[in-house]
Amino acid sequence: MQTITIDWDHPADPAPPLARDHVRDYVRTGGEDGHLWHGVPTLLLTTLDRATGRTARTPLIYTEDERRLVVAAAAWGAPEHPCWYRHLTAHPEVRVQIGRTVCCAEARTATPHEREAYWPALTALWPAFDDYQSESPRTIPVVILDRGAGPDR
Repeated sequence: MQTITIDWDHPADPAPPLARDHVRDYVRTGGEDGHLWHGVPTLLLTTLDRATGRTARTPLIYTEDERRLVVAAAAWGAPEHPCWYRHLTAHPEVRVQIGRTVCCAEARTATPHEREAYWPALTALWPAFDDYQSESPRTIPVVILDRGAGPDR
């Protein structure tokens, strides 16, 4: 049996320059520069690429519900799910950074009932989520990140 070593500490950053700069500033300052993005809280989600086995990091708007973090796989309303979402459906173990705190989490798609409950909290933070949903041919998934599960720190 082959053991695969996953490098959670050196993920790839997003390719688009604005997202890449956001992530790098966030990491460099421990979230002092970047946690609040356009006035809304963001986290950094590290997923395992389902094809390459490499880790990749994505900044996302989030809300909290007790130990759960909640994000939307909006991709600006694109017709396809974002890569990070497709990755975590294959490998639900993720890492999350909020400010200086890095924790492990288990990701899962919200049930329809949970999506209905969490969608208003997400759109209260970022009203454009409603616009993305109305323009997209897909239902934008809401993802629940259960802290305390997932890859070892």
